Amino acid sequence: MSPHHTHADSETSAVFAAPLASVSEPEDAPPPLRLEDLSPPLRLACANAGWTQLMPVQAYALPYLLAGRDLMVQSRTGSGKTGAYLLPLLERIKAGQRAVQALVLVPTRELALQVEHEANTLAAGTAISAVAVYGGVGYGRQMEALRQGVQLVVGTPGRVLDHLLRRTMNLDALTALVLDEADRMLSIGFYPDMKEVQRYLPKRRTLACFFSATYPPHVLKLADEFLQEPAMLSLSHKQVHVAESEHILCECRPMDKDRALVRVLETENPASAIIFCNTKANVHYVTAVLQGFGYDADELCADLSQSRREAVLAKVREGSLRYLVATDVAARGIDIPELSHVILYEPPEDRESYIHRAGRTGRAGAAGTVISLVDVMQKLELRRIAQFYKIQLVERPTPDDESVARVVGARLTALLESRLRRRTGLEKERLARFLPLVQTLAEEEEQRQVLALLLDAFYQDSLHAAPPGPRGGSSQAENAPARKRRPRRGRRPQTQEKHA
Repeated sequence: MSPHHTHADSETSAVFAAPLASVSEPEDAPPPLRLEDLSPPLRLACANAGWTQLMPVQAYALPYLLAGRDLMVQSRTGSGKTGAYLLPLLERIKAGQRAVQALVLVPTRELALQVEHEANTLAAGTAISAVAVYGGVGYGRQMEALRQGVQLVVGTPGRVLDHLLRRTMNLDALTALVLDEADRMLSIGFYPDMKEVQRYLPKRRTLACFFSATYPPHVLKLADEFLQEPAMLSLSHKQVHVAESEHILCECRPMDKDRALVRVLETENPASAIIFCNTKANVHYVTAVLQGFGYDADELCADLSQSRREAVLAKVREGSLRYLVATDVAARGIDIPELSHVILYEPPEDRESYIHRAGRTGRAGAAGTVISLVDVMQKLELRRIAQFYKIQLVERPTPDDESVARVVGARLTALLESRLRRRTGLEKERLARFLPLVQTLAEEEEQRQVLALLLDAFYQDSLHAAPPGPRGGSSQAENAPARKRRPRRGRRPQTQEKHA
């Protein structure tokens, strides 16, 4: 990856439709584009959407993608990133060719529908069409669109893989692949399906790009599995760069902190985290709560026996412990490789401790996230610390039960669909015996707890899954029964010829 340089907002903020703090990009970066620099078809697409100017992420990303360069873009939600990849896709698609030429993979049904709508808005008046494919609904509309020769597919990995297995979609004509919210797409749950989809990609060179608000260490590590010599483009709206940490605070009542912590872990789904407490009593309590919820968590504090402490440290060194709950003193000198999150169950009692805690993530050019759970008074103190160190502190609402259920439901559905696809014909026939029972249980409200019990047991097992990629061992996809597949796309396979 090339060295980066940064543009200051004084040079660029007046050009775009949104304020821009800074841009970090390679030394050989092409200049940003203005709307009037675009081809007539793309200017018409912008007019269809009512855009009178390009957003910064569009202006900076378009030159790379229009030139066919693989790209990793860090940009916040709502910054215009969807248009940043849709416009180049429309430029690449041959309207007269009725086949899938561009594939956008997203983590949720809601995002798939949003991107489909924006794509069809931009493509209005042309022969280019887009369709969203996602699970939880019938196949009819999706299959009909694919039969008619839709050129742009926006889908969740599981349903895309279903269509590939059913041969209702093929990717022979594909020229571009986009991973939107790449941090979630390469997380536990989605990664096995992503690797299975990859087997169907053409052997020849195709454009590929990642778009994400953050780049945790495991995403950076897996990038070469999907991209070829990508450029890294980071756009910040008074926000830290990729190599630094994002600092977040969530306000909650002291009596609700344990549940707030669980909700944060469910929605963030960290690959690994240290959870800091100020006292040994809270370390014990928080560890018990996390273990009670089924998390792979352990504790480290001053009153542990030497043998117990060594056992915990061994798990830390091996990378087999996902969540470590500790005090500052107990955690001193411990280095957890590729730590994605630091969570402050309680803010520290002095300024320097905050920096020491936060500094444990965001190392070696990777993104990190620091989340502080605070009450009203603690929030004031944390803001003073942030002001003293000139840290940009972002306040977010603590996730509620509804948002947690939505995120966990999507993750669980992806895992279950992946397991179902790996079943043999005989195993699926065996499953059919229970479909009448499932129907009965689902219809009777008092029996739904039985179904919830089964889902909870499966989900608890998934909480102990290894992170995706080499360090986590073989993926679920790689453990699947052998099936004939297209060679997977990658930059360094030993058995394939090098891509052009």
